[in-house]
Amino acid sequence: MASLSTNRRTGTRAVLVICPDGRRRRIRLGRVTKDVALEVKRHVEHLLARRRHGLPLPGSTAEWIGGLAGRLRQRLAVCGLAEAAPSAPTLGAWLTRYVEGRGDVAGNTRFKYEAVRKDLIGYFGADKPLDALGPGDAEDFNVWLRTERKRSLSEGTARRRVGICKQFFWAAVKRRLVRENPFTGIKCGEFSESRFAFVSPETAEAVMDALPTPAWRLAFALARWGGLRVPSEVTAMTWADVSWERSRFTVRSVKTAKHDGKGSRVAPIFPELAGPFREAFEAAEAGAVHCCPQYPANFAGQMYRKVILQALALAGVDPWPKLFVNLRATRASELVERFPAHVAAKWLGHSPKIALKHYLMVTEAHFVRASGAAQKAAQQGREMPVRACNGYREEGEKPAFQGTARACTDLQTSMVGRAGVEPATPRFSAECSTT
Repeated sequence: MASLSTNRRTGTRAVLVICPDGRRRRIRLGRVTKDVALEVKRHVEHLLARRRHGLPLPGSTAEWIGGLAGRLRQRLAVCGLAEAAPSAPTLGAWLTRYVEGRGDVAGNTRFKYEAVRKDLIGYFGADKPLDALGPGDAEDFNVWLRTERKRSLSEGTARRRVGICKQFFWAAVKRRLVRENPFTGIKCGEFSESRFAFVSPETAEAVMDALPTPAWRLAFALARWGGLRVPSEVTAMTWADVSWERSRFTVRSVKTAKHDGKGSRVAPIFPELAGPFREAFEAAEAGAVHCCPQYPANFAGQMYRKVILQALALAGVDPWPKLFVNLRATRASELVERFPAHVAAKWLGHSPKIALKHYLMVTEAHFVRASGAAQKAAQQGREMPVRACNGYREEGEKPAFQGTARACTDLQTSMVGRAGVEPATPRFSAECSTT
């Protein structure tokens, strides 16, 4: 059995227990409430019963001891009631283990993981104990990314990197290497509405005209009118994926390949894509496999961005934020106006929920359409009282119900006599007959 003791002078509490080795020990709890101390005492008694009599451990106690770490876990280990908590690895060892163990991610994602790993080790050092990082350290790192880093990051890039840091530490929490995630309270990964930009067809056509080759024009068209992800889905397109007879093409998605049945999707060859497809096919060399320009996976995004920015400069168009994401968002917003949401989402390779959160935009055309409908309704509303409420069939004509009202008045005065509408009594009938 175990007992509870309280130091009246300091207010600290402890559980007194006779350990399996026969020694009497004190498990100090510090300044905790009586309810907390009683709960610890109950779990300690269950642990004693398991060690002495082989009784099964209740589920609540197994869960409690499994999530326990720190000094209390070490004190239970000294008493022989629990195994010693494993020491947390260093930051460098954990990050290396996590990144190398993620064989399910694509090359571009692994490249991002490596960039964040270098930032964390560069700021904290590889030998920093993983469980020594707290919320204050995470906040300092968040500020460092934006201000003191050798090349300060933009707000969006810094948020995405903090999101990956949060992912690293949630994995450590699941493995019970740390008790809490120090990056929990830091905002990350939100796509602000101020970063949305609708790329009009006229702007897209101007950029298309400035691109150097038919293959580049097809790549941009696939991003703008096909809604493909750049560079992964665009660079994966092959001529074998194009079905000219059925006016469809298959999109190979590395990003969603890890989900069951999401490795590819079929999309229609929209009218805006038919011309670029034909032009690129006719200009392609004999035996060509891929439809669009090819670069190593780690540099494809940089090269695509470089060429598109050059075309924007030649066309005299200012770059919009989120260069490729907003091309996809523009197409998602257009398609959902013409087709059901689930159809548009199926063609673009995401769910309607993701489309609503990350892609769909309110455009200027929506305001013009809404204000035009409001003006038309207001104009019709001003005409209605003259034609309906006043009862005129044409301007200057008398109301159609005027004669009917007069007929009703004559009918009442002629049919209702002095006796009124109540049944006549004998006396009243006699008075009426003599009058």
